[in-house]
Amino acid sequence: MCLAVPGKILSKNDASAEVDFGGTRRQVALDLVPAAKKGDYVLVHAGFAIQLLDPAEAKETLDVFQELYEKGFKP
Repeated sequence: MCLAVPGKILSKNDASAEVDFGGTRRQVALDLVPAAKKGDYVLVHAGFAIQLLDPAEAKETLDVFQELYEKGFKP
């Protein structure tokens, strides 16, 4: 099973970005979404941003993840 996770771009440097995933920060490749900029939400899979997300859509997904976490879901 594959999982892509939404995150918010905190900073961008050429074809990579520092992305925040609910307090966890990671470097992500932006090769597939070169138009992404600071403040955008991106969908990330295996270290690559694969799609730009609408902020409302990203929030909805993050809220579901938070709810699962609070209920004790362990992947």
